[in-house]
Amino acid sequence: MSGKVFLVQSKELGRGDDRLGGLLMASMLRLLGENDERPASMIFLNTGVYLLCEGSQVLDYITRLEERGTEMLACTTCLEYFGLTDKLRVGKPTTMFKSIQQMMSSETISL
Repeated sequence: MSGKVFLVQSKELGRGDDRLGGLLMASMLRLLGENDERPASMIFLNTGVYLLCEGSQVLDYITRLEERGTEMLACTTCLEYFGLTDKLRVGKPTTMFKSIQQMMSSETISL
């Protein structure tokens, strides 16, 4: 998956039941961290930024991915909107301009 960018737009994976979506997201992040191939980066937008912040149930999975070389990027506007700027625990803030550049130069997978 080298060179791929995952665009994480929500705390949940898929649409429908939020609880099921949270379980699916956790499972996907855990399995990605265990896989030999990982995305080059993951961009977290909208409620997806909660996954990188204090209190997230998946911080361990995301930390493992970051330690194994996946760049974690959190939308600055989203962090500010949800009042999470000081709660970011994994990854780094990024601008929409930088996110667009990242997506345009890579194969992007939307979650």
